[in-house]
Amino acid sequence: MSLFDTTENPEGRRGPSPMMFLSLGIGGVVALLLIVAVSIATGGSNSGLFDANTLDGHRVAPFTLPSLTASTATTPWASGHPTVVIFYASWCEPCIKELPRVATYVSTHDLGTVRFYGVDYNDSLGSGKKFAARAKVTFPSGFDQGGKETTTLFNLPGLPDTVFVNSDGTVSHYVIGPVSNTQLATGITALR
Repeated sequence: MSLFDTTENPEGRRGPSPMMFLSLGIGGVVALLLIVAVSIATGGSNSGLFDANTLDGHRVAPFTLPSLTASTATTPWASGHPTVVIFYASWCEPCIKELPRVATYVSTHDLGTVRFYGVDYNDSLGSGKKFAARAKVTFPSGFDQGGKETTTLFNLPGLPDTVFVNSDGTVSHYVIGPVSNTQLATGITALR
């Protein structure tokens, strides 16, 4: 009889053996220990506050966009201010919750020399203006209609995203997805 022959189970067993579950459990523990060991050996430490991005540590040129509330909006690091850049759009579901919370954070916290700059990304001007007004945004926000400026400079994976930029234009941190108040506080402290 070969290994590929099918026969009825002569021992009358039903289901997998307990040894199989034990082997799977031991294998899972070993895999987890290997992941931890490799992380420690390679110096990988992630506080969990910020997602890694290839932009971290790179310098971003200042830019000017049409403004949602004035004629133009220039990035604050152009004049030497550390900046938190918030990317949003009226069509972005997570942004609908995030932007009003960020606007409240900005209006209720001492930011020191840190400035906020919003980018209404790949939206319509009318929708962007209404969205920023409903969210009570008080910081300058640029309108990047086709997303060309910010896609080229920041390589956004999606919305919302937040970029912490030092006063010289160097990206300090990059948060993919909604930014929490804890991440804002940590990022602002790092920029000061």
